[in-house]
Amino acid sequence: MNKAIQDKLLALMREGRDRTESTDWFRVSLGLFYLAALMTEEAIDFKKVDREFNRFIYHTLGKGHTITSVLQFMSGEKVMPTVESGRFMDAFQRHCPEIPIESIPFLLELNLGVAKNISGLEATGPLADWIVRRKAAPQAPDA
Repeated sequence: MNKAIQDKLLALMREGRDRTESTDWFRVSLGLFYLAALMTEEAIDFKKVDREFNRFIYHTLGKGHTITSVLQFMSGEKVMPTVESGRFMDAFQRHCPEIPIESIPFLLELNLGVAKNISGLEATGPLADWIVRRKAAPQAPDA
């Protein structure tokens, strides 16, 4: 997590209309960067990576927020207003071009898979349905 990425995430966050939307956009965009960073053949020092992300999250959102809580948020129904927001997708594409919009369903599915492995519960619900729709028609605009 370098300064350039942090600046991009903060700029994207400022485009939210209110505190809740800004916080949600920050969580999702930061979580997408975290998940995209896992797509490497190199060994990952999770303690170091998580510490860097957690420090940035703490400085941005305050106490009680961690990369774990971000990923949990991204696996639940509360993420839906963000992933269905055309404004978010446009802002994310402008500020974070290193993560293609087309990869978002895959990254969210990866996150759901990890949540399923931890909880033992099947990944169902609005987010799982959204992922299926997006994978079936990747060029279709958000509903």
